[in-house]
Amino acid sequence: MLGHRLSEWCGHGPILEEDIALTNIALDLVGEANLLLGRAATAENAGRDADALAFLRDVREYRNALIVELPKGDFGFTVARQFLFSVYALHQWEALSTSADDDLAGIAAKALKETRYHVRHSAEWLVRLGDGTDESHGRVQDALDELWRFTGELFLTDDVEQALVKQKLAVDSSSLFDAWKRDVTDVISRATLRMPGDVYMQRGGRSGMHTEHLGVMLAEMQVLPRTYPGAKW
Repeated sequence: MLGHRLSEWCGHGPILEEDIALTNIALDLVGEANLLLGRAATAENAGRDADALAFLRDVREYRNALIVELPKGDFGFTVARQFLFSVYALHQWEALSTSADDDLAGIAAKALKETRYHVRHSAEWLVRLGDGTDESHGRVQDALDELWRFTGELFLTDDVEQALVKQKLAVDSSSLFDAWKRDVTDVISRATLRMPGDVYMQRGGRSGMHTEHLGVMLAEMQVLPRTYPGAKW
């Protein structure tokens, strides 16, 4: 989902170098998703492949966090979201790189290298915007305040995840919060931005309850496979 959102910047970045950077990060995220969906299809063993899982599921069957399906907004919003999510992904991939599932551990090790760059890139931009002009500071602060209520969902856990944790296949999402908060607080401070206060945390994406934005996005993503079932290109 986040890879698709970033792809919407292709040809619209504020400068050429950033246009290319955002597109490359989008490709990283879509590539990671493709590997994970392929592994999920193998585990499911129901005759579906990665494409079927990506393009032939309905909106309620998606389990992504709400934060990644929100519209891309302005550049400050995109930077703030990418930073908040990338720091979370970094710690998740680090933990998954020791998974008892060799395939998942391999995917995590590859993704970890990419995510280190995503964190560095988005953090540098957050500092640049936060410690820049009054307008750039205000825009990125507004973005942080808006996005903060969607971050709590990243650290929710459930019985399915806990069962996988016991088998050393998954990571307890709640265990990642302290490291995430530490890293996020450090960069927000360097960016001369204000940490958002305690707010009600939105949830629902992990259980298939999404914002209205996901249905619109899936309609665009899935139009070709649904119009021409079984087509290959």
